[in-house]
Amino acid sequence: MSRILVVDDEPQIRKFLRISLAANGYEVAEAESGAAGLQAFRAACPDLLILDLGLPDMDGQEIISAVRQDCDIPIIVLSVRAQELDKVEALDRGANDYVTKPFGVAELMARVRAVLRPHLPKEGGQVVESGSLKIDLDRLVVRKAGSEIHLSRKEWDLLAFFARHPDHVLTHKHILKGVWGPAHVDDTAYLRVYVNQLRQKLEDDPARPRLIVTDPGVGYRLRSDPQP
Repeated sequence: MSRILVVDDEPQIRKFLRISLAANGYEVAEAESGAAGLQAFRAACPDLLILDLGLPDMDGQEIISAVRQDCDIPIIVLSVRAQELDKVEALDRGANDYVTKPFGVAELMARVRAVLRPHLPKEGGQVVESGSLKIDLDRLVVRKAGSEIHLSRKEWDLLAFFARHPDHVLTHKHILKGVWGPAHVDDTAYLRVYVNQLRQKLEDDPARPRLIVTDPGVGYRLRSDPQP
């Protein structure tokens, strides 16, 4: 049973999440402030943190940074802040996903399952699947429906970066720094070109991508379970 820590100052939100998460088989701990959330995080050793940004004693962005200094557990931000700058900052600080309030419980549970899903094995072959796509990170091979897809070196580097973080929203800055280096963190047009090239080779319909999807104004994510 995965243990989830909910940090939110709204009692009704905590109650709703407690009931919804418990109904889906999760153990739930709660905190109503930033300080209490950090204390509960260190005491409860959760498998996932669901975090509001607008807390009474501190900004949730600070909690993301504090948690990231200690461990790499998944973090889902749940906030009324819908501005792109807030989303980008949270994701750059280390959040794995960002959901705006109000939210649908089915969508939230799907995102919880996605960030908790084990992505890469610690030992042996590292193969990531997305629909009919299989990405073998050890052998540097990509297959779609059994047929090998030929990629340029930089296309492979970009796809492999996505594959190492499946179902996670990756900001433009994070991707550019990880694939091209710190000197290219502002080259978003360059990134867009390579994403489009990958879509042309990997998607059934590049104009309506289901594998590599866009989070507008924020970045991209590789879906391990593409939606129709």
